Amino acid sequence: MFDSLKKKFNNTIGTLTEKVSEEAKKEAEESGEELIEVNSKSTDSIEEKTDKVVTSEDSDSKSSDEDEKTNLEDKNSFFSRFKRKSDESKQDTETSETDKTKPDTETTVESKDAEEDKDSKKSRLSIFKRKSDKSQDDEKSEDNSSEEESKSIFSFIREKTLSEKDLEDILWELEMSLLESDVALEVTEKIINSVKEDLVGKKIRRSNDVSEYTTDALKKAVTEILDIESKNIEDLIKEKQAKDEPLIVMFVGINGTGKTTTIAKLSTHFINKGYTPVIAASDTFRAGAIEQISHHAENIGVKIIKHKKGADPAAVAYDAVSHAKAKGRELVFVDTAGRMQTNKNLMDEMAKIKRVVSPDLIIFVGDSLTGNDVVEQASKFNDAVGLDGIILTKADADSKGGAALSIGYVIKTPILYLGVGQGYDDIMEFKPEWMIEQLFN
Repeated sequence: MFDSLKKKFNNTIGTLTEKVSEEAKKEAEESGEELIEVNSKSTDSIEEKTDKVVTSEDSDSKSSDEDEKTNLEDKNSFFSRFKRKSDESKQDTETSETDKTKPDTETTVESKDAEEDKDSKKSRLSIFKRKSDKSQDDEKSEDNSSEEESKSIFSFIREKTLSEKDLEDILWELEMSLLESDVALEVTEKIINSVKEDLVGKKIRRSNDVSEYTTDALKKAVTEILDIESKNIEDLIKEKQAKDEPLIVMFVGINGTGKTTTIAKLSTHFINKGYTPVIAASDTFRAGAIEQISHHAENIGVKIIKHKKGADPAAVAYDAVSHAKAKGRELVFVDTAGRMQTNKNLMDEMAKIKRVVSPDLIIFVGDSLTGNDVVEQASKFNDAVGLDGIILTKADADSKGGAALSIGYVIKTPILYLGVGQGYDDIMEFKPEWMIEQLFN
């Protein structure tokens, strides 16, 4: 679900990390310093991540560093270099044992050479120890989350500060990608501006910092977009029960979005919670609509109030509310005719239903696969009657995710539920943190 959006965000994180790492390499070459790259492959025994650059700062140990530099170029990892030194040390020890039978003068010369060689090795080993100790200190401050075993980590020569120039091309690509994923323009601009504000001026020490900071910036931007005050229908039901009244919910939307099926799903959802809904078949514009909602009501065992085709939709809704009050039912779900948002007469009819029964909630049902069209539809219905919540159908088939990300922010109305299948139980409450998990898992 929402695979396209997830891919766009991951591409942005990866591209920026790669770019900054390449720039760090270039800066290292220009300054005459060497940038160390170490494969952070996990082992059963120990894992070293060397992220310290080797410079020419120690002039006193220049001669011994020449050998060290050669070893760094010949071998890609710390462990292979260390093993080689261990083998050399072992060989020297064996040679020393053999030479014990030689004349005294020769033994003295050899002993002196061995001692100098030992001092040189000790100096090199102390260099490795400093690197290892500093590497371990750095590891303590890093997150313990698992990384890809073959991922390389660069340590920058000096702190790199992210600039607008670093982000310009990458954020432009992200903007185009979001628009391609049916994210509304104003939502796209909000994300881009938020990410830019968070990242420009950030000081980066290692390449994995870039990934971490970019992920956090994207998460924050998406969270702010989805952070719209929502309504808990169950809490509203209890408030109405205290007044001995049913909660009246009116559903609006155009034909083909799954509105009637969604009413049946939501009825099932609340039946499972112990409530008893009543359905008003207020779509009297089509005879087929009355038959369809009646079929669903029969399947799930819910009382339906209906009149003949062409009857006054507001009268049907009024009768359903009266029945619920008389029988002590907690919920009234009012179905309305699916209509195009540009059809003024049908929109006026819907406004009349609102005046007659004064619904506590007006919920827009839209097809998430229609992308930006569903956002436009919701805006028109919001202008006509005002919306309190949104249900998006076919969310399980929505690989883009643009509608789910955009619709609530554009009309300042929360998504309450998502349709995720064909069955009566295939409906789920929408939680912003759930979508964040889907996008940045």
